[in-house]
Amino acid sequence: MKTLNEGGFLRQCVDYKSLLFYKKTLVLYDMTFFFKEHYLHRGDRTQDQMEQAARSGKQNIVEGLSDGMTSLEMAIKLLNVARGSLKELQEDYEDYLRTHGLTQWDKSHPRYDKMVRYCYSHHEPEQYMKYAEQWSEEEFCNVALTLLHQADKGLLSYLSKVEATFLTEGGIKEQMSVARRNARGY
Repeated sequence: MKTLNEGGFLRQCVDYKSLLFYKKTLVLYDMTFFFKEHYLHRGDRTQDQMEQAARSGKQNIVEGLSDGMTSLEMAIKLLNVARGSLKELQEDYEDYLRTHGLTQWDKSHPRYDKMVRYCYSHHEPEQYMKYAEQWSEEEFCNVALTLLHQADKGLLSYLSKVEATFLTEGGIKEQMSVARRNARGY
């Protein structure tokens, strides 16, 4: 991870909007908002829970990557909070399929591979929302679950990189001490 100034300790901000796992969470937020409005009953507590889990997943990525400018420790914590929120959302979609007698697709489902490929290569909300009205509940949930799996995989990969940076460069206090010593010529 690059610093802003040569020998400094402030890291460059990551352009989170360019990261595929963030883009997946943006799609998931829009899809979840649609889902709760169209498939869940008014007053169902799950509506708020799903929307907040989708929002928290997305927003904690933004906050974690922004905080990563000064604290890799905070970045790791917030990215893990994002993962937890997305896992909660995953569980809600899985519960919906199960409690409504719908199928969670696996590799043996005839449409599984096509769905995974679509989700892998499409990253913008409008690329999904144009189908939202056409998809059945089962299709909708399975697409959301695929996006959740892909976002999680991307988050885990990114967290591994942040961990490696932390192990080699240390935390903010260590970076500040090194930068101060270097500035003084020690």
